[in-house]
Amino acid sequence: MNGTCDRPTVTELRLSAFKSHRGAVFPLGPLTFLAGPSGSGKSSVLQAYEALARLGAGATLAAAFPDPAGCVPERAEADAQGRRGFRIGCTVDGPAGPVRLDLAIQAEPELRVVGERLTSDGDTLLSTALRDPGRSTVQAAWHTAGTVPVTRAPLPDDRLGTALLPLRVAGKTEGQLRVLAAAEQVVVALRSVFACDPQPQRMREPVLPGQGKLRRGCDNLAEILSRTADECAIRHARLVTAARAGCAGTVTALAAEELSDGTLRAVVGRGERNPTPVARLGEGELRYLALALVLLTGPGVLAVDTVAEIPSAMQTLTVLTDGFDRGLDRRQARELATLAAEMCRRGHIRLTGTVGDAGCARGVQGAAVVDLEP
Repeated sequence: MNGTCDRPTVTELRLSAFKSHRGAVFPLGPLTFLAGPSGSGKSSVLQAYEALARLGAGATLAAAFPDPAGCVPERAEADAQGRRGFRIGCTVDGPAGPVRLDLAIQAEPELRVVGERLTSDGDTLLSTALRDPGRSTVQAAWHTAGTVPVTRAPLPDDRLGTALLPLRVAGKTEGQLRVLAAAEQVVVALRSVFACDPQPQRMREPVLPGQGKLRRGCDNLAEILSRTADECAIRHARLVTAARAGCAGTVTALAAEELSDGTLRAVVGRGERNPTPVARLGEGELRYLALALVLLTGPGVLAVDTVAEIPSAMQTLTVLTDGFDRGLDRRQARELATLAAEMCRRGHIRLTGTVGDAGCARGVQGAAVVDLEP
Protein backbone atom coordinates (compact mmCIF):
# COMPACT_ATOMS: atom_id res chain seq x y z
CA MET A 1 0.00 0.00 0.00
CA ASN A 2 1.20 3.51 -0.71
CA GLY A 3 -0.48 5.38 2.11
CA THR A 4 -2.99 7.16 -0.12
CA CYS A 5 -6.08 5.32 1.17
CA ASP A 6 -8.96 7.62 2.07
CA ARG A 7 -10.36 5.19 4.64
CA PRO A 8 -8.21 3.58 7.36
CA THR A 9 -7.82 -0.16 6.81
CA VAL A 10 -5.70 -2.94 8.29
CA THR A 11 -3.44 -4.09 5.46
CA GLU A 12 -1.10 -6.41 7.35
CA LEU A 13 -1.28 -8.62 10.41
CA ARG A 14 1.88 -9.76 12.18
CA LEU A 15 2.03 -12.70 14.57
CA SER A 16 5.60 -12.52 15.78
CA ALA A 17 4.93 -15.05 18.53
CA PHE A 18 1.32 -16.17 18.90
CA LYS A 19 0.07 -19.72 19.38
CA SER A 20 1.53 -21.81 16.54
CA HIS A 21 2.82 -18.77 14.64
CA ARG A 22 6.33 -17.33 14.86
CA GLY A 23 7.52 -14.49 12.65
CA ALA A 24 4.36 -14.76 10.53
CA VAL A 25 3.22 -11.86 8.34
CA PHE A 26 -0.16 -11.88 6.61
CA PRO A 27 -1.00 -9.29 3.93
CA LEU A 28 -4.69 -8.40 3.98
CA GLY A 29 -6.48 -7.13 0.90
CA PRO A 30 -10.13 -6.12 0.50
CA LEU A 31 -11.08 -9.81 0.33
CA THR A 32 -8.66 -12.29 1.89
CA PHE A 33 -9.23 -15.97 2.55
CA LEU A 34 -6.90 -17.98 4.80
CA ALA A 35 -6.68 -21.59 3.67
CA GLY A 36 -4.90 -24.63 5.01
CA PRO A 37 -5.42 -27.97 6.68
CA SER A 38 -6.61 -28.41 10.23
CA GLY A 39 -3.91 -27.30 12.64
CA SER A 40 -2.34 -24.79 10.26
CA GLY A 41 -3.38 -21.84 12.46
CA LYS A 42 -6.11 -20.25 10.33
CA SER A 43 -8.41 -19.55 13.26
CA SER A 44 -5.52 -18.19 15.34
CA VAL A 45 -4.98 -15.43 12.77
CA LEU A 46 -8.58 -14.26 13.09
CA GLN A 47 -8.40 -14.55 16.88
CA ALA A 48 -5.43 -12.19 16.97
CA TYR A 49 -7.15 -9.79 14.57
CA GLU A 50 -10.33 -9.72 16.63
CA ALA A 51 -8.35 -9.22 19.84
CA LEU A 52 -6.62 -6.17 18.35
CA ALA A 53 -10.01 -4.87 17.25
CA ARG A 54 -11.40 -5.21 20.76
CA LEU A 55 -8.38 -3.46 22.25
CA GLY A 56 -8.82 -0.65 19.72
CA ALA A 57 -12.41 -0.26 20.91
CA GLY A 58 -11.21 0.18 24.50
CA ALA A 59 -11.53 -3.37 25.87
CA THR A 60 -9.20 -4.61 28.58
CA LEU A 61 -6.61 -7.29 27.91
CA ALA A 62 -8.69 -9.79 29.90
CA ALA A 63 -11.68 -9.19 27.65
CA ALA A 64 -9.62 -9.39 24.46
CA PHE A 65 -7.67 -12.48 25.56
CA PRO A 66 -9.89 -14.67 27.79
CA ASP A 67 -7.29 -17.48 27.61
CA PRO A 68 -3.96 -15.64 27.54
CA ALA A 69 -1.88 -18.70 28.44
CA GLY A 70 -3.26 -20.41 25.35
CA CYS A 71 -1.88 -17.60 23.20
CA VAL A 72 1.71 -18.23 24.27
CA PRO A 73 3.65 -20.17 21.61
CA GLU A 74 4.00 -23.83 22.43
CA ARG A 75 7.29 -24.75 24.10
CA ALA A 76 8.00 -21.09 24.90
CA GLU A 77 10.14 -21.10 28.04
CA ALA A 78 9.64 -18.75 30.96
CA ASP A 79 12.37 -16.31 31.94
CA ALA A 80 14.04 -16.20 35.35
CA GLN A 81 10.99 -14.42 36.82
CA GLY A 82 8.57 -17.01 35.43
CA ARG A 83 7.24 -14.69 32.72
CA ARG A 84 5.88 -15.89 29.38
CA GLY A 85 3.98 -13.98 26.74
CA PHE A 86 3.20 -13.36 23.08
CA ARG A 87 3.65 -10.64 20.44
CA ILE A 88 1.25 -9.44 17.74
CA GLY A 89 0.89 -6.36 15.57
CA CYS A 90 -0.68 -4.83 12.48
CA THR A 91 -0.21 -2.15 9.86
CA VAL A 92 -3.01 0.32 9.19
CA ASP A 93 -2.97 2.29 5.96
CA GLY A 94 -4.90 5.52 5.49
CA PRO A 95 -4.57 9.31 5.16
CA ALA A 96 -1.63 9.34 7.62
CA GLY A 97 0.26 6.75 5.57
CA PRO A 98 1.15 3.25 6.77
CA VAL A 99 1.17 3.11 10.58
CA ARG A 100 2.57 0.11 12.45
CA LEU A 101 1.30 -1.06 15.82
CA ASP A 102 3.26 -3.74 17.70
CA LEU A 103 2.39 -5.23 21.08
CA ALA A 104 4.29 -7.41 23.53
CA ILE A 105 1.94 -8.97 26.07
CA GLN A 106 2.83 -10.88 29.20
CA ALA A 107 0.45 -13.77 29.81
CA GLU A 108 2.07 -15.27 32.91
CA PRO A 109 2.29 -14.86 35.82
CA GLU A 110 -0.24 -12.06 35.20
CA LEU A 111 -1.73 -10.56 32.07
CA ARG A 112 -0.35 -7.15 31.16
CA VAL A 113 1.12 -5.09 28.33
CA VAL A 114 4.89 -5.01 28.66
CA GLY A 115 5.64 -3.09 25.47
CA GLU A 116 3.79 -1.17 22.77
CA ARG A 117 5.18 0.67 19.79
CA LEU A 118 3.43 2.92 17.27
CA THR A 119 5.59 3.87 14.30
CA SER A 120 5.17 5.73 11.03
CA ASP A 121 7.66 6.41 8.28
CA GLY A 122 10.48 5.03 10.43
CA ASP A 123 9.69 7.30 13.40
CA THR A 124 8.52 6.05 16.79
CA LEU A 125 5.39 8.00 17.73
CA LEU A 126 4.58 6.06 20.90
CA SER A 127 6.52 3.54 22.94
CA THR A 128 5.70 1.97 26.28
CA ALA A 129 7.71 -0.23 28.60
CA LEU A 130 7.11 -2.00 31.90
CA ARG A 131 9.53 -0.33 34.30
CA ASP A 132 8.18 -1.41 37.68
CA PRO A 133 6.50 -4.86 37.80
CA GLY A 134 5.00 -3.90 41.13
CA ARG A 135 2.80 -1.22 39.57
CA SER A 136 -0.15 -1.69 37.20
CA THR A 137 1.22 0.89 34.75
CA VAL A 138 3.67 1.14 31.90
CA GLN A 139 5.91 4.12 31.20
CA ALA A 140 4.79 5.75 27.96
CA ALA A 141 6.68 8.20 25.77
CA TRP A 142 5.12 9.91 22.78
CA HIS A 143 6.45 12.22 20.11
CA THR A 144 5.94 15.94 20.76
CA ALA A 145 8.46 17.76 18.55
CA GLY A 146 8.04 20.98 20.52
CA THR A 147 10.31 22.55 23.10
CA VAL A 148 10.10 19.15 24.80
CA PRO A 149 10.67 16.53 22.08
CA VAL A 150 9.09 13.65 24.02
CA THR A 151 6.28 13.57 26.58
CA ARG A 152 6.41 10.87 29.25
CA ALA A 153 3.56 9.67 31.43
CA PRO A 154 2.25 6.42 32.93
CA LEU A 155 -0.53 4.51 31.17
CA PRO A 156 -2.56 1.49 32.36
CA ASP A 157 -0.91 -1.84 31.66
CA ASP A 158 -4.19 -3.58 30.78
CA ARG A 159 -5.28 -1.45 27.81
CA LEU A 160 -4.02 -0.37 24.42
CA GLY A 161 -2.06 2.85 24.85
CA THR A 162 -2.73 3.90 21.25
CA ALA A 163 -6.47 4.00 21.97
CA LEU A 164 -5.86 6.26 24.98
CA LEU A 165 -3.69 8.81 23.16
CA PRO A 166 -6.56 11.00 21.86
CA LEU A 167 -7.45 11.63 25.51
CA ARG A 168 -3.87 12.41 26.56
CA VAL A 169 -2.30 14.34 23.66
CA ALA A 170 -3.09 18.05 23.44
CA GLY A 171 -2.55 18.39 19.69
CA LYS A 172 -0.78 21.76 19.98
CA THR A 173 2.45 20.99 18.12
CA GLU A 174 3.09 19.51 14.71
CA GLY A 175 4.49 16.41 16.37
CA GLN A 176 1.44 15.98 18.58
CA LEU A 177 -0.87 16.36 15.60
CA ARG A 178 1.08 13.66 13.80
CA VAL A 179 0.76 11.32 16.79
CA LEU A 180 -2.97 11.98 17.00
CA ALA A 181 -3.49 11.37 13.28
CA ALA A 182 -1.64 8.04 13.45
CA ALA A 183 -3.41 6.88 16.62
CA GLU A 184 -6.84 7.85 15.35
CA GLN A 185 -6.20 6.08 12.05
CA VAL A 186 -5.38 2.85 13.90
CA VAL A 187 -8.36 3.18 16.23
CA VAL A 188 -10.81 3.88 13.38
CA ALA A 189 -9.62 0.80 11.48
CA LEU A 190 -9.73 -1.49 14.50
CA ARG A 191 -13.11 -0.30 15.73
CA SER A 192 -14.63 -0.87 12.29
CA VAL A 193 -14.43 -4.67 12.63
CA PHE A 194 -17.45 -6.98 12.80
CA ALA A 195 -16.69 -10.56 13.84
CA CYS A 196 -19.45 -12.75 12.41
CA ASP A 197 -20.15 -16.33 13.49
CA PRO A 198 -23.66 -17.37 12.37
CA GLN A 199 -25.36 -19.83 14.71
CA PRO A 200 -28.00 -21.69 12.67
CA GLN A 201 -29.72 -23.32 15.67
CA ARG A 202 -30.31 -19.96 17.32
CA MET A 203 -31.37 -18.37 14.02
CA ARG A 204 -34.32 -20.75 13.90
CA GLU A 205 -35.91 -19.33 17.04
CA PRO A 206 -38.38 -16.40 16.97
CA VAL A 207 -36.97 -13.17 18.42
CA LEU A 208 -38.33 -10.10 20.14
CA PRO A 209 -38.01 -6.81 18.24
CA GLY A 210 -35.03 -4.84 19.52
CA GLN A 211 -32.57 -2.21 18.34
CA GLY A 212 -32.37 -3.53 14.79
CA LYS A 213 -28.64 -4.37 14.83
CA LEU A 214 -27.50 -7.75 13.56
CA ARG A 215 -25.66 -9.57 16.31
CA ARG A 216 -22.48 -11.61 15.97
CA GLY A 217 -24.33 -14.94 15.89
CA CYS A 218 -27.00 -13.60 13.49
CA ASP A 219 -29.62 -15.07 15.84
CA ASN A 220 -31.84 -12.00 15.35
CA LEU A 221 -32.04 -12.57 11.59
CA ALA A 222 -35.83 -12.11 11.56
CA GLU A 223 -35.58 -8.67 13.17
CA ILE A 224 -33.04 -7.51 10.57
CA LEU A 225 -35.07 -8.84 7.64
CA SER A 226 -38.02 -6.80 8.91
CA ARG A 227 -35.84 -3.70 9.02
CA THR A 228 -34.12 -4.11 5.64
CA ALA A 229 -37.41 -4.76 3.85
CA ASP A 230 -38.70 -1.39 5.08
CA GLU A 231 -35.52 0.69 4.80
CA CYS A 232 -33.90 -0.28 1.50
CA ALA A 233 -35.92 -2.04 -1.16
CA ILE A 234 -32.97 -2.25 -3.55
CA ARG A 235 -30.60 -3.98 -1.12
CA HIS A 236 -33.38 -6.23 0.13
CA ALA A 237 -34.18 -7.27 -3.43
CA ARG A 238 -30.49 -8.04 -3.94
CA LEU A 239 -30.60 -10.22 -0.83
CA VAL A 240 -33.58 -12.13 -2.23
CA THR A 241 -31.62 -12.67 -5.45
CA ALA A 242 -28.68 -14.02 -3.43
CA ALA A 243 -31.02 -16.31 -1.48
CA ARG A 244 -32.46 -17.64 -4.72
CA ALA A 245 -28.96 -18.60 -5.84
CA GLY A 246 -27.99 -20.29 -2.58
CA CYS A 247 -31.14 -21.93 -1.23
CA ALA A 248 -32.97 -25.00 -2.47
CA GLY A 249 -36.25 -24.59 -4.29
CA THR A 250 -37.95 -21.41 -5.45
CA VAL A 251 -37.25 -18.24 -3.45
CA THR A 252 -39.39 -15.20 -4.23
CA ALA A 253 -39.15 -13.25 -0.96
CA LEU A 254 -37.51 -12.98 2.44
CA ALA A 255 -39.58 -11.49 5.22
CA ALA A 256 -40.37 -11.49 8.93
CA GLU A 257 -43.74 -12.55 10.31
CA GLU A 258 -45.06 -11.28 13.62
CA LEU A 259 -46.41 -14.08 15.79
CA SER A 260 -49.25 -13.85 18.31
CA ASP A 261 -46.83 -13.37 21.22
CA GLY A 262 -45.19 -10.35 19.56
CA THR A 263 -42.06 -12.16 18.43
CA LEU A 264 -40.77 -12.26 14.88
CA ARG A 265 -39.82 -15.26 12.80
CA ALA A 266 -38.04 -15.19 9.45
CA VAL A 267 -39.75 -16.82 6.47
CA VAL A 268 -38.85 -17.60 2.86
CA GLY A 269 -41.46 -16.80 0.24
CA ARG A 270 -42.14 -19.61 -2.23
CA GLY A 271 -44.39 -17.94 -4.78
CA GLU A 272 -48.03 -18.91 -4.42
CA ARG A 273 -47.36 -21.40 -1.63
CA ASN A 274 -47.35 -20.47 2.03
CA PRO A 275 -43.97 -19.07 3.11
CA THR A 276 -41.48 -21.48 4.64
CA PRO A 277 -40.17 -20.65 8.13
CA VAL A 278 -36.36 -20.49 8.08
CA ALA A 279 -36.45 -23.01 10.94
CA ARG A 280 -37.01 -25.61 8.21
CA LEU A 281 -33.87 -24.66 6.29
CA GLY A 282 -30.63 -26.60 6.58
CA GLU A 283 -27.65 -25.26 8.50
CA GLY A 284 -25.77 -24.46 5.31
CA GLU A 285 -28.69 -22.47 3.93
CA LEU A 286 -28.99 -20.50 7.17
CA ARG A 287 -25.25 -19.72 7.26
CA TYR A 288 -25.43 -18.69 3.61
CA LEU A 289 -28.37 -16.35 4.28
CA ALA A 290 -26.70 -14.82 7.33
CA LEU A 291 -23.41 -14.09 5.56
CA ALA A 292 -25.19 -12.71 2.49
CA LEU A 293 -27.15 -10.41 4.79
CA VAL A 294 -23.92 -9.21 6.43
CA LEU A 295 -22.32 -8.46 3.07
CA LEU A 296 -25.32 -6.61 1.71
CA THR A 297 -26.47 -4.53 4.68
CA GLY A 298 -23.31 -2.74 5.82
CA PRO A 299 -22.33 -1.05 9.10
CA GLY A 300 -25.64 0.74 9.64
CA VAL A 301 -27.32 -2.59 10.33
CA LEU A 302 -24.50 -4.50 12.03
CA ALA A 303 -23.74 -4.43 15.74
CA VAL A 304 -20.34 -2.81 15.38
CA ASP A 305 -19.15 0.16 17.43
CA THR A 306 -17.68 2.37 14.73
CA VAL A 307 -16.29 5.81 15.53
CA ALA A 308 -19.29 8.13 15.69
CA GLU A 309 -17.18 11.26 15.16
CA ILE A 310 -15.90 9.97 11.80
CA PRO A 311 -18.28 10.19 8.80
CA SER A 312 -19.34 6.77 7.51
CA ALA A 313 -17.87 7.67 4.11
CA MET A 314 -14.44 7.71 5.80
CA GLN A 315 -14.82 4.28 7.43
CA THR A 316 -14.54 0.81 5.95
CA LEU A 317 -16.25 -2.06 7.70
CA THR A 318 -14.15 -5.22 7.97
CA VAL A 319 -15.97 -8.52 8.44
CA LEU A 320 -14.13 -11.39 10.13
CA THR A 321 -15.60 -14.86 9.69
CA ASP A 322 -14.03 -18.10 10.76
CA GLY A 323 -15.27 -20.96 8.60
CA PHE A 324 -16.61 -18.90 5.69
CA ASP A 325 -17.57 -22.06 3.79
CA ARG A 326 -18.54 -24.17 6.82
CA GLY A 327 -21.66 -26.21 6.10
CA LEU A 328 -21.93 -24.90 2.53
CA ASP A 329 -21.83 -27.01 -0.59
CA ARG A 330 -19.47 -25.96 -3.39
CA ARG A 331 -22.14 -24.03 -5.27
CA GLN A 332 -23.18 -22.05 -2.20
CA ALA A 333 -19.57 -21.31 -1.22
CA ARG A 334 -18.76 -20.08 -4.73
CA GLU A 335 -21.88 -17.89 -4.89
CA LEU A 336 -21.06 -16.36 -1.51
CA ALA A 337 -17.40 -15.74 -2.42
CA THR A 338 -18.50 -14.05 -5.65
CA LEU A 339 -20.96 -11.86 -3.73
CA ALA A 340 -18.21 -10.97 -1.23
CA ALA A 341 -15.90 -9.96 -4.07
CA GLU A 342 -18.58 -7.78 -5.61
CA MET A 343 -19.30 -5.94 -2.36
CA CYS A 344 -15.60 -5.57 -1.46
CA ARG A 345 -14.87 -3.99 -4.85
CA ARG A 346 -17.22 -1.15 -3.90
CA GLY A 347 -14.75 -0.11 -1.21
CA HIS A 348 -16.87 0.25 1.93
CA ILE A 349 -16.59 -3.32 3.13
CA ARG A 350 -13.68 -5.75 3.51
CA LEU A 351 -13.69 -9.39 4.51
CA THR A 352 -11.07 -11.65 6.04
CA GLY A 353 -12.15 -15.25 6.50
CA THR A 354 -10.94 -18.79 6.79
CA VAL A 355 -11.99 -21.54 4.39
CA GLY A 356 -11.73 -25.28 4.55
CA ASP A 357 -11.70 -25.56 0.75
CA ALA A 358 -9.98 -22.70 -1.05
CA GLY A 359 -11.56 -23.79 -4.32
CA CYS A 360 -14.55 -21.55 -3.60
CA ALA A 361 -12.31 -18.46 -3.82
CA ARG A 362 -9.67 -19.33 -6.39
CA GLY A 363 -10.33 -17.53 -9.63
CA VAL A 364 -12.83 -15.10 -8.10
CA GLN A 365 -11.86 -11.60 -9.22
CA GLY A 366 -10.45 -9.62 -6.29
CA ALA A 367 -10.19 -12.57 -3.91
CA ALA A 368 -6.74 -13.31 -2.43
CA VAL A 369 -6.01 -16.74 -0.96
CA VAL A 370 -3.26 -17.11 1.65
CA ASP A 371 -2.20 -20.72 2.05
CA LEU A 372 -1.00 -21.76 5.50
CA GLU A 373 1.06 -24.83 6.24
CA PRO A 374 0.58 -26.95 9.39
